[in-house]
Amino acid sequence: MFVLAELKDNVRIAPELFGLKLPEAIKDEINRKLANKVLLNVGLCIALKDIIKLGDSIILPGDGASHTEVNFRYIVFRPIIGDVITGKIRSCSREGVLITLGFFDDILIPPSALQHPSRYEEAEQAWVWEYPLEDGNTHDLYMDIGESIKFRVSGEVFEESSPIGPPDQEVPSGAAGTSAGGTSTSNATGQEGNKTPYRIVAAINESGLGLLSWWVQQNQEEEEEEGGEEDGEEQEQAQDSGGERE
Repeated sequence: MFVLAELKDNVRIAPELFGLKLPEAIKDEINRKLANKVLLNVGLCIALKDIIKLGDSIILPGDGASHTEVNFRYIVFRPIIGDVITGKIRSCSREGVLITLGFFDDILIPPSALQHPSRYEEAEQAWVWEYPLEDGNTHDLYMDIGESIKFRVSGEVFEESSPIGPPDQEVPSGAAGTSAGGTSTSNATGQEGNKTPYRIVAAINESGLGLLSWWVQQNQEEEEEEGGEEDGEEQEQAQDSGGERE
C-alpha cells in the first residue's frame, strides 16, 4: 500500500533559514513542498524517508537563497493492483460506493464491481446487496455510511491537473472562444480544475470482501453450527462410555 519513491529535486532555501543545518532545512522544505500532494504517475506523497545525496549549494545572481540538488526517498501511498485494504464508506450514489481511508478519499467501487445482485435505494442513499438465502428468498444487506468495508484494488487513474486563475477572473472581450461542443473556454478551464489527480477503482464482488459485519455474522453462525455438532458428538461419546461401564 505504501512504497518508497526515489526522487530528485532542486531545493531552494531562503536566507532566513540559513541558521538551520542544511539537511534539516532541506527536509522541512521538501515536506512543505510535497506532503499531501499527488505526483503524476507516482502517487500521494506522505512523508520524507531519508536523503540519499546532497549536491553542491549555489546562490544565483539576484537571488539570496541557496539552491541544492537533492536525491531523496519519499513515502508514497500507491496500492498495488490486487491489494486488499479496509476503509470506511464515505457516501453512496448511482455511480457507486465512495470509500475513505481517513487520509485519502478518492476510492470508488462502481456498481459492476459490487456483490451481485445489488440495487441502489434512492430513499436511503445506500446500495443494498440482495443476499440469497437457502429457501430461495433474499435478505437485504445495506451498505451504510461509516461502515467498515474490505475491498480489492482493481485499478488506478492519474490525471494531469494544473492550477487555474481565480473563478471571477475577467476575460478580455473577444478573447474568450468556445470549444467544439459550444462550451466557453472559461467554463472548460473550470471543469479541468476540478479533475481528481489520483483516484483508485476498487471491487468487492468476491467472497470475503464487503462490509466486515457481513462476514462476522456469517462466521459466528458457522461457529455456532460447528459448536452444536461438537456438543452432539460429545454426548454420543458419553453415552457410549456409560454403556461400557455397565
